Amino acid sequence: MNKSELIEIISQKSGMTKKKAEDVVNLIFDSMTDALVKNERIEIRGFGSFVNRSYGAYTGRNPRTSESIQVNPKRLPYFKVGKELKERVDSEAPPKGSSSTMEGSNP
Repeated sequence: MNKSELIEIISQKSGMTKKKAEDVVNLIFDSMTDALVKNERIEIRGFGSFVNRSYGAYTGRNPRTSESIQVNPKRLPYFKVGKELKERVDSEAPPKGSSSTMEGSNP
């Protein structure tokens, strides 16, 4: 599912216009982004939580030239799936016709 598909589903299920649904989705994503920028934790019970993880500086390697490069410290968003979502995904069979393995992997 991508953002436009999410907007379409919200529009259909709520009866609101696509423009209004897009505004709602953008408001939610913008609010979540702002919270992560402020280093706040986002927890949605039953779904999961978003937190920032800090990574220290390290010496990396340019794969093209094999030259050593210094990688600066950084913070990256991390999603931890909630127990209810994990159990629901694990217990429900995928719809017929969908691939149950990742593309390019062997079952």
